[in-house]
Amino acid sequence: MSTSHLDAALSTPLPTGVVLAATPLGNIGDATPRLCRLLEQADVVAAEDTRRTRALAQALGVEIGGRVVSNFDHNEEQRVRMLLDAARTGTVAVVTDAGMPVVSDPGLRLVNAALDAGIPVSCAPGPSAVPTALALSGLEVGRFIFDGFAPRRDGARRTWLESLRGEKRAVCFFESPHRLADTLALAAEVLGPQRRVAVCRELTKTYEEVRRGPLIEVAAWAAEGVRGEITVVFDAAAEEEVSVDSLVPEVLARVEQGERLKAVCKEIAAAAGVRTRELYDAALAARG
Repeated sequence: MSTSHLDAALSTPLPTGVVLAATPLGNIGDATPRLCRLLEQADVVAAEDTRRTRALAQALGVEIGGRVVSNFDHNEEQRVRMLLDAARTGTVAVVTDAGMPVVSDPGLRLVNAALDAGIPVSCAPGPSAVPTALALSGLEVGRFIFDGFAPRRDGARRTWLESLRGEKRAVCFFESPHRLADTLALAAEVLGPQRRVAVCRELTKTYEEVRRGPLIEVAAWAAEGVRGEITVVFDAAAEEEVSVDSLVPEVLARVEQGERLKAVCKEIAAAAGVRTRELYDAALAARG
């Protein structure tokens, strides 16, 4: 786009309604001209953290011209009516601490309420950790799913990972650095030690790092301690599917040697990438 075309695009009046505006993940150079203009000219800036948004504006050399209000997980529902009133006659820019609003960040309640009320909703696209991690992963990501944050509790995390055993698309998700080692160790058990993974740390920041490899290796690296903002990408399950029935003879042989059926099924199923319950039921049926 020529300079004249860019100037013309940026000189058009701001739209009335709600505008979702992406903010830099870390590198201030990723801020778009549209984001700068929204910060300067929006009637209201609804920010996940008002202090961080003001600091961002200062770093960009931008003076926020409208009212800045907090809009985060614990007060978003209470803010909706006020923000809708402002969006009926002016521009409400929604920003989060980093990346795209709504994508595992505040904004969804306001978007749904605005759509229900017939108030326009638009987007000023920009940085997002999801496509950035996918692009850097080195994995086959032509087809992928985004699963938000990994479950915190062990049982829910195991159930979630078991649901991904046969997933034929890459899986992108966020994880806390404090839980990353446990999640990857469990993933190596449930998905198989050789399933490939990419752990993306501090994307676009000074200490950006991407660790790629089999789950067993990356889990060992994470066990040493990892810091920063984390985005993870699991490779898709292999196209070759293991038949549950083909695993039954090994299960029965080990049970005859004195091992417990449930424990054997769990171990063999995890290594083969099949569901423990299916293998257990098949083994019971074979025993008669």
